[in-house]
Amino acid sequence: METGESVKDSVVREFREETGLYLENPTLKGVFTFVIKNGDVTESEWMMFTFFADHYQGQLFRESAEGKLAWQPADAIKELPMAEGDRHLLDYVIHGSGMIFGTFYYSPDFELLSYRLDPN
Repeated sequence: METGESVKDSVVREFREETGLYLENPTLKGVFTFVIKNGDVTESEWMMFTFFADHYQGQLFRESAEGKLAWQPADAIKELPMAEGDRHLLDYVIHGSGMIFGTFYYSPDFELLSYRLDPN
């Protein structure tokens, strides 16, 4: 997030910068905490705000600093490489209704240790 920027403004700006698309009316779907644990020591902790949008303007970049960009069918997303916890939260974002909150615990090498999801 940039100084003085709202979470919603941040997702619109970041999405536009990374994809070339301007999201219209993104809806907050989830708030998640990620914790990296090494035994009893917390090495890192951060939050992620997940949005859903089905309307946009612009042309999709072919590539960005994140890699090659391509549309995927919703049912194929679970087959893409990603952190294991992301599979759980994306399933809710795509198929669930309302907001969800969650906490994910990972080892330093990003092995999912445990998670808890709390649909609202």
